Amino acid sequence: MERLFKKRVVPVVTLDKVEDAVHVAEALQAGGLDIIEVAFRTAAAELSVCAIKKAFPKMLVGAGTLLDADQVKRARDAGAQFSVAPGLNEAVVKASLATGMLFIPGVMTPSEVERALALGCKLQKFFPSSVAGGVEMLKAFAGPYAHTGAKFIPMGGLNVKNAPDYLKLPIVAAVGGSWIAANKTIAEKNWAQITALTKEIVEIVATLEAVVRAIEGQ
Repeated sequence: MERLFKKRVVPVVTLDKVEDAVHVAEALQAGGLDIIEVAFRTAAAELSVCAIKKAFPKMLVGAGTLLDADQVKRARDAGAQFSVAPGLNEAVVKASLATGMLFIPGVMTPSEVERALALGCKLQKFFPSSVAGGVEMLKAFAGPYAHTGAKFIPMGGLNVKNAPDYLKLPIVAAVGGSWIAANKTIAEKNWAQITALTKEIVEIVATLEAVVRAIEGQ
């Protein structure tokens, strides 16, 4: 969690070819991010996690779109260090926590937030953010839930233009999305573009953090 809180950005990637995995991870690191979430939506996902962990042992690698306990086990065995889901399935949460992995369930409503907290998940994915109220919804969540230690990673519809609006919210731990390493960019093997987009969001985070430090120092 501390590494997620420090970097504040979780790039989500969907890999159709295992051979692209290391290139994407390398491009992200060149831009200043040592975190990646590999979506378990393709046949290449499991082996991609293995390849990234082998090439970059210190990179924080997560598995996303985990929908059942079997996927959780496969992700863990492949080397994933955290797991993410689009929704809140209690069986999946328990299966992940049993392995010792940090689990980030998807939530969209106050009731889901509370169910996730009851299961021990203080870090939650707010999804799909763009159609679930976005920044204003997260501001509303802050009132009843900030004191519990709950933090959110909004995903779904985020991009470099609206990410700063989310990052300014104290209840937001990080932002996530596929815009940094989009499917089209990976298919074109445009690793330089991924590095450039990574640098862009990393610089935005650094600027926002500097502003916060300056305000706190006044």
